[in-house]
Order: sequence, then structure tokens, then C-alpha cells
Amino acid sequence: MKQSIFLSRMLPVALVFGTAWAARGQFGHEYGATWAAAIGILAAIVFSGREDWYKRLPAIAALAAIAWGAGGMISYGMLVGYSHAPDLLNTGYGMLMLTIAGGLYGYMGGGVLGLALESTPVRKVDWASLFTQMIAGGYLCWGVLIHQLEWLMTPPRSELWAGCLGASLALGWYMYRHGYHRALRTAWYSALGGGFGFGFGVFLQRLGHASGITFNWWNVMEYSTGFFSGLGLSYALYSRSYWPKTVTPHRTSNIIGWVFLVVLLPVLNLLEAVQFEKLVKQGIALNMERPENFAFAWRSIACVLSLILSVILTIYFRPARQQPSRTQVNWLILIYLTWYIVLSNILSATWLHHKFDSQHLYWVNLVVIAIMLFKSKTFSGITDDNVPVRPWTAHLLKWWGIALLILLLAACYAVTLNYQHGGARLRFE
Repeated sequence: MKQSIFLSRMLPVALVFGTAWAARGQFGHEYGATWAAAIGILAAIVFSGREDWYKRLPAIAALAAIAWGAGGMISYGMLVGYSHAPDLLNTGYGMLMLTIAGGLYGYMGGGVLGLALESTPVRKVDWASLFTQMIAGGYLCWGVLIHQLEWLMTPPRSELWAGCLGASLALGWYMYRHGYHRALRTAWYSALGGGFGFGFGVFLQRLGHASGITFNWWNVMEYSTGFFSGLGLSYALYSRSYWPKTVTPHRTSNIIGWVFLVVLLPVLNLLEAVQFEKLVKQGIALNMERPENFAFAWRSIACVLSLILSVILTIYFRPARQQPSRTQVNWLILIYLTWYIVLSNILSATWLHHKFDSQHLYWVNLVVIAIMLFKSKTFSGITDDNVPVRPWTAHLLKWWGIALLILLLAACYAVTLNYQHGGARLRFE
């Protein structure tokens, strides 16, 4: 991997993913994860330099973001508690299970993205068949592992990680038997990034709490998950393998993808996250005389702002056009990420208190990302249908081994820290 590729292409994608995933902490669950993933996937496509990918931008981003966001059904709060346990067995278990959870996020999202990019006019992906198999695999795996074998990861919380595992197995089998080796490679490297980022992120969280510094260390874990997910995904897309020219864009698919990205997805997040009751609690915490009026005002601002940005993006971008320019896609990423950050700020009432918070750092990240987007050169993506995928499994296994060794050493060091966390849990007595 050349340094220029890392600094000019992989690092910007990682920063976008990390910032979006950190902001996602205010939203949570599937809808929040889908929006964050969509932002990161847009960045991955724009730095690819592939004009054929630009033409299908809304459809590709929507499809892959839904797959990535499906991991949001995984419950991991208890796993974080295990990772703060005083003994190595529980701490190691928590970090390992977080690695699996993050890996499932990345595998599904990276795999579906890879399939969308590797689908060609000669060899198209049968999406209906694939998603049917993934749903069936999810139900089957969940039923066997949870209800029959009772392999519970996070009792008494939801065990839908098993459903995501079954869907991932079905996805992997589909890619393997149909010869989508680039997509399979993308899935595994995305899983590596997401898995390591989640496991290492909780270690950073534990270090932060042990330091005694008052900060949103939970958010640090989320940023780590997104940052390393972006690294894994971008490495898979930009290194070692040429991608064939993808299918011709379908106007209707792009329009549907666009409606999902800038209308349906924001509306779902507004309904799920920007709730009146949650904002009332914020008003009470800020000692507002009338917290109900505060909640109504801030929720109205969030809805009006979302409506304005949705209209602006649609008019400027015009999803039905044949091909957007690099500048237009740059602005799309910045506005889409800014939109997400602003709503996150509203939910946390960031600008109504004087305490420094991780929310303020999102804007620093945004400035850095903007500079990288507009100052970076325009890349020329290489298209070649005849270049085979070079062997990659040994290289992948090496990096997985390194990642697991780092996490093992981190767990060993974590239990030596002299502190107790109020949220620590024991899986094994």
C-alpha cells in the first residue's frame, strides 16, 4: 500500500466515516447507522475516480447503506459493560464480541457495496434472490443458535446478532459461488476494519475513563468504529484489484435511491430520534423555565432545516442527470454530513451550554474533510474487465491475526488499570 493512496484517498474516507459514525451516536439503531453509512459510502465512491460509479451514485449508496445499517439491530450495550470488567475473561469476551458485532456491520455493508460495483452488463446481481437468501439465512441462523442451542451473546438483551450472522453467511456464499471475488474481498476487509475499530474503540474508552479526564468516551468508541471501517472499505476498493465497468445506470433506480437518501431516511431519523420527550428532558437538564416550549422550538427547527436541505440537495444535484461532476458530489457529501451533525447538535443541545464536548470536534473534522475533498486531485479510476483478482486471503488472514493480537494485548493491559466503571458487567462469574 503506497503512502500516497493512504493520505490522499483512504484517510479522507476514514475521517468521513468516523465523523458520521460518531454523530450517529445521537440517533442509534438501524436508521442512524444507515444514514452514517450512506455518508461514508458516498465518500468512498467520490475518491474512487470511477465515472461509471458516479453515474449510479444514489442507487449504490442507498443499497449499500441499507445493508450496512442492518447491523444496527445488534445490541451491544452489555458487551461494552463486559469490556469494563475487572478480569481478563470478561474483558476479553466483551472486546471479542464487539469485534464480531463490528465485523458483521462491515461485512454486510461492504459485501453489498462490492456486489453493486462488480455487477456488470454481462453478469448482473440477482438482488431479489440475494436478499431472499439473506433473510432466510438470518432467520435460520437465529433460530438454531439462539432458540435451539441457546448461544446467547448479550443476555437478557436482543440476540439479533445471530440474524446478522446468518445473513452474512448467505451473502458470502452467494458471492463465492457466483464468482464475485472483488465483492467478497471488500466484505472481508470492511469486516476487518469495523471489527477492529469496535474492539479497539472500547479499549480507548476504558483508557479514557481510567485517565480521569471528563469527556464523552463512548463517542470515542463510536468514532473508532467508523474510522477503521472507512480504512478497511477504502483499502479494499482502491488497492490491488481492478474493477470491471459496472452496469449502465437506471434512471428510476437513481431517483428511488435519491428519495430514500434525502427524504425517507432523514424523516425516519427525525421520527425515531428527534423526539419531543427527549428534547423536553434536555430542556429540564438546561434549567429551562418552559422545557416544553424549548422542545417544540428545537424540533420545529430540525424539521424545517431538514426540509430546506432536502430541497436544496435535490435541486442542485438533480439525480436524474446522466453524470454528476466531482464538485457536485463533493458538495453532496459536505451538505449531507453537515445535516447529520446539525441534527446531532440539536439533540444534545451542544450550543446551549458552555462545556466542551465531542460534538464540537465534529465541526473540526468537517473543515478538514472539506479541505481534503476540494484540494485533492481528481483521480482516474482504472477499469479492466479482464484483470483477475490477485490472491488476497493470505494477506487478509495476516491482518486479522495482527488485529486480534493487538486486541488481546489491549485486553491484558486494560485489566491492569486501577479503576472501576459503574457500567461494568460480568458475563462469567
